Amino acid sequence: MGIKLFQPLYITTTFLIFLSLILVFPVLAVDPFTQGLLSLKTEILDNSNSLKDWILPSGSTDKIHACSWSGVKCNENSSLIIGLDLSVKNLGGVLSENQFSVFSDLVELNLSHNSFSEKLPVGIFKLRNLRSLDISRNNFSGHFPSGISNLDSLVILDAFSNSFSGPLPKDASEIESLKVLNFAGSYFSGPIPSEYGSFKNLDFIHLAGNSLSGKIPPELGMLKTVIHMEIGYNLYEGTIPWELGNMSKLQYLDIASANLSGSIPKELTNLTNLESLFLFRNQLSGKIPWEFGKIISLSSLDLSDNYLSGPIPESFSELKNLNLLSVMYNDLSGTVPEGIAKLPQLDTLLLWDNWFKGSLPKDLGKYSKLKYVDVSTNYLVGSIPPSICSGGMLQRLILFSNNFTGGLSPSLSNCSSLVRIRIEDNLFSGDISLNFGKFPDLSYVDMSRNRFTGGIPTDIALASNLEYFNVSNNPNLGGVISEKTLSLYALQNFSATNCSISGDFPPFGPCKSLLVLELSMNNVSGILPQSISNCQNLVSLDLANNNLSGQIPVGLASLPDISVVDLSHNSFSGSIPAKFGSSSSLQLLNVSFNDLSGLIPFDKSFKVMDSSAFWGNPKLCGTQLRPCRGPNGLELGSRKTQKLAWVLITCGIIVLAITAAFFGVFYFRRRGQGQWKMVSFSGFPRFTANDVLRSFNSIEEATDMVPPLAGSDCKAVLPTGITVLVKKIEWRPERMNAMMDLISRMGNARHKNLTRLLGFCYNKCMAYLLCDYLPNGNLAERIRTKRDWATKHKIIVAVAKGLCYLHHDCYPAIPHGDLKTNNIVFDENMEPHLTEFGVKFLIQLNNGPSVARVGNEAGEIERAIQEELYRDIYNFGELILEILTNGKLSNAATSIQNTSKEVLLREVLDENDVAPSSLVQEEIKLVLEVASLCTRVRPSDRPSMEDALKLVTGLKKQS
Repeated sequence: MGIKLFQPLYITTTFLIFLSLILVFPVLAVDPFTQGLLSLKTEILDNSNSLKDWILPSGSTDKIHACSWSGVKCNENSSLIIGLDLSVKNLGGVLSENQFSVFSDLVELNLSHNSFSEKLPVGIFKLRNLRSLDISRNNFSGHFPSGISNLDSLVILDAFSNSFSGPLPKDASEIESLKVLNFAGSYFSGPIPSEYGSFKNLDFIHLAGNSLSGKIPPELGMLKTVIHMEIGYNLYEGTIPWELGNMSKLQYLDIASANLSGSIPKELTNLTNLESLFLFRNQLSGKIPWEFGKIISLSSLDLSDNYLSGPIPESFSELKNLNLLSVMYNDLSGTVPEGIAKLPQLDTLLLWDNWFKGSLPKDLGKYSKLKYVDVSTNYLVGSIPPSICSGGMLQRLILFSNNFTGGLSPSLSNCSSLVRIRIEDNLFSGDISLNFGKFPDLSYVDMSRNRFTGGIPTDIALASNLEYFNVSNNPNLGGVISEKTLSLYALQNFSATNCSISGDFPPFGPCKSLLVLELSMNNVSGILPQSISNCQNLVSLDLANNNLSGQIPVGLASLPDISVVDLSHNSFSGSIPAKFGSSSSLQLLNVSFNDLSGLIPFDKSFKVMDSSAFWGNPKLCGTQLRPCRGPNGLELGSRKTQKLAWVLITCGIIVLAITAAFFGVFYFRRRGQGQWKMVSFSGFPRFTANDVLRSFNSIEEATDMVPPLAGSDCKAVLPTGITVLVKKIEWRPERMNAMMDLISRMGNARHKNLTRLLGFCYNKCMAYLLCDYLPNGNLAERIRTKRDWATKHKIIVAVAKGLCYLHHDCYPAIPHGDLKTNNIVFDENMEPHLTEFGVKFLIQLNNGPSVARVGNEAGEIERAIQEELYRDIYNFGELILEILTNGKLSNAATSIQNTSKEVLLREVLDENDVAPSSLVQEEIKLVLEVASLCTRVRPSDRPSMEDALKLVTGLKKQS
């Protein structure tokens, strides 16, 4: 019996052993290198199938199988793998510690431009023959592991743009062979190790864009072999060590935006091989060292956005290789040295916002090919140098806010390279003698606030790419408006206010791009032509204080995006077109002091308008003025005649809302939401959607159902321990692409006064935005805390910088949309950050009309963005007053506009315990003026955030 049972068991066991030998034998025949790479492949997420050729071939060979695979480099006889290049293959995943142990002969390892995440495997540090290690542009996180010094043959170490945190690894300095060290673009913190001054053969060191602090170690001056050093965009303390002047081979030095103070050490002028020096956006003070003139090799010098004073040294005339000179936004004074004009390589001269006086060098542009000249906001006089465009390459001529006189230089008429001309706010006179037909690329011209005469040139119509043209406040300009002028294909903004222009209003041509037309305070007569309906993108029209007559065109009221219309102080007659009442975009219609008659429409848009917009029309009636009476004596449009209708409408809306809510709940509960996907932005680990959703709750795996978040906002701790703020955004499927595009732009916005959008997890119905969580609360919680003036000013400037970045450095611009104290949060250093930027606009995108009903969705979005930008500026003005009064005046634009400036100033000074005669009073007065400008009723009258930032930061000139 026992033998019979044993036989089948024996046969089965024998068969299994035989089968396993068949399966195992090919694996045993594979060389260990190929086996190691196949094992590595199992850990890699390869969504693009970049490693599709990493498979075993049929047949056998004595050589390494993997030598024919992409990214694998072997020696001449294919007996060793010496290089592994997996760069730019869209790979991801988490690499384990021991996958690299078999590759002991590896000389080059390149994992760059991928999405590898979590900790860098320390097994790499066992590759003792490695000469080049490139892990840049990934998402490796956590502390940089110790052990890098084991790679004693390493020449290149590139870890640029990851998510490393904690201190810089000191032991990297023990690698004597190292020539390239790049730890830029992560979150390293703490000081630069003093040991980094002991590298023996280093050529290149890049530590910029981290969170490094402390003082820059003077030991870095011992790096006698370094050619290129970038250590800016950090938060250091103290001054620039004078010892850096001992780096005798240095050609490139960048310590920009690093919070440095004190003077520029004159020892830096010992760097006689230096070609580029960038020290902008610090707090440096004192004079520019005269000895800089000795650095003959210098080609780029940027000292802008500091507190430097005194003149530009005359010795700069010796810098014959200089092509960039930027000292803008300082406290420099004196005249611009004549020798600057003789620098043969100079193409960029940026001197704006200083205290320069005198005239520009008369030979400026004669000996070099200038491209960019910006000397705005100074006290310069004289005329435009006649040779400024002699090189034929001048693109931007920016001279505004000076005291220049005379006419336009004849040489400008032949300067066909010009793209941008800004000469507003000067004393220029004579004809606008430019040959517009020779400017194929000219897009922006501002000549306002001067003394020009001779009318608007008729050949302006030949500037085919002109988008912005402003000649306002040239009181004696005269002339007429040509039909061709308003028909420019690209023209978006045409402003000629207060210019003594006469003649009949011309008919409109195509005017497809026109957004803003301002012709107020002139002598224009005739009727406003019906052809204004051609201007389908028009947003703002200001024709106040002219001699226009006839009826207001119905076509104007039908424009889809019209927001501001000012027709006051004319002779218009007839009724107000009823179509204005159905306009969803109209914010202001000023028809005061005309000869209009009839009933003011009682639509919603008119109810919010002040009665002053209708004054001066004796035949006009309505709720804003006086009741209109019909033949039976009842008041037309009165509350009594409308009461029943409003009750019925309200009931209907309530029923519809309840029905919609019921079906909405039913839809989300009964219908799946689609597959979840994850998008990570720069510097954020590549989590999967399941990783993120599991962090919200305790479910084992994310499903199609919505995770049960407690509310629309909550904190979550992700798998690596990162705490994020989660915000839920719902979207309609037809709006998903437009909203994802804006979210992507929000995620790419990086500024020190903005919270970061780290990534988002989404399906077809909603998204969860993952944002930086800052632990120190918001301004609303601290608004009533007494602060000194310097602290308040810092907060105001930080908010202005964040908004300015969103408005002017993002393209297209990103409106904040909800600027208030709750949305200003503080980091661990109490630096203010704007949060929630773009979120309100996202919601508006979702709630807007469907694409099917909008002819041009892109145009709709662009116009909505512009409206929100104006609103941001308005809210910034209100925020200033709230900060100045410790929260006592919130939403106080009316207080700014309607209260005497002296009374308001006195209230603010009392709230801040400031003596009336102190220097601080003048600074507060200036900031109050900014608040007043930002809260003007007409959006077009408000300054841009760029200009507002200049004003609030300009206080340092008085200190």
